[in-house]
Amino acid sequence: MWDLLLLDGHAATLRDHAVDPWGTLREAAIGIQAGRIAWVGPRSELEGPAEEIAIECRSLAGAWVTPGLVDCHTHLVFAGNRADEFEDRLHGDSYADIAARGGGIQATVAATRAASEEALLASARTRCRALMAEGATTIEVKSGYGLTVTDELRMLRVARKLETLEPVRIVTTLLGAHACPAEFRSDPEAYVDLVCRDMIPQARAQGLADAVDAFCEDIGFSPSQVERVLEAATKAGLHTKLHAEQLSDQGGAALAARFGALSADHLEWLSDEGIAAMAEAGTVAVLLPGAFYALRETRQPPVKALRAAGIPMALASDCNPGSSPTTALQLMMSFGCTFFGLTPAEALAGLTREGARALGRAQDLGSIEVGKCADLAIWNIDHPRDLAYWVGGGRLQGVYFGGRLRGPNEGSK
Repeated sequence: MWDLLLLDGHAATLRDHAVDPWGTLREAAIGIQAGRIAWVGPRSELEGPAEEIAIECRSLAGAWVTPGLVDCHTHLVFAGNRADEFEDRLHGDSYADIAARGGGIQATVAATRAASEEALLASARTRCRALMAEGATTIEVKSGYGLTVTDELRMLRVARKLETLEPVRIVTTLLGAHACPAEFRSDPEAYVDLVCRDMIPQARAQGLADAVDAFCEDIGFSPSQVERVLEAATKAGLHTKLHAEQLSDQGGAALAARFGALSADHLEWLSDEGIAAMAEAGTVAVLLPGAFYALRETRQPPVKALRAAGIPMALASDCNPGSSPTTALQLMMSFGCTFFGLTPAEALAGLTREGARALGRAQDLGSIEVGKCADLAIWNIDHPRDLAYWVGGGRLQGVYFGGRLRGPNEGSK
């Protein structure tokens, strides 16, 4: 017998399907056993009365079920507040202007280094719970605001602790090459040496990182420096990802694809060459409309070209203190459609199936299919397109994490 059988609802399974992008199942039934999906299909096809094939049956009373949301790009662990920079940008300063005078990432680095591990955990937990309240069951968390071996590993330890405190899956990414710290400003190559020689191997040895990322940009690291980081990550047996083509075309997406990166993220300045390389490598495009909105950018990622090339498009919050201070995942769906031209189905797939693919977890997460983790979001909506149509949240009715209903205080804002 199954542990649980969910009935009387409709499912957007997000299974790959050319005819119906939602993978719609009306009057669906979902059987759950040992935290995984044991059966999914129309209730009419159940092999016997519900009470005879499941220990417990629950009615969804007409609600819609989707996979739990997967936020595949966040900077959740940090200290400090950069609302002053938001105000400066409104007065005409650019992101690069603020970074040049010691603000931006460097300001958060100073605050993060000064904070205790307990303080970092407390603030990250608050943001984590806010994402959970939006339907997130899996969250990627990057380091990148420590920029020393000790502080980067400390950030990753904090991220790992989140899933011991909350019913959520955490995937960690070492982003030591986020910015060159002030103490290495005169010799950035020496800092890249530190990342490659010490930071990556120690993160790997201590089991703290699932992947390695870098910021390939004029205000970050050059393609040749990023190449060294990706080489070191590959040698350590870690997945790779890359912040690419956000503010200019550095050829980062093609570089990431050459290393078989799971994803290239941002991509507003992505070239045709980058698209071709990503398509050949199977690298996922992660679109981040929160940063596009907060920085008041005008150049959009080439969604039509990505779609034509068959490149999977994920969507994420990019939650961070400087350029995307948000935990509003449902708003990101609306932004993805309004700013970037995604369809509502693509937006939901971007925060489920393709988000899981961008983390290398598609075998377990991101769609409602037999064998996958029973991470499910229950919505009070008339159709899944409503999640992108309504501006803002408020439609989440409940979340199952590994087949267990999350409590009313878990993931509350």
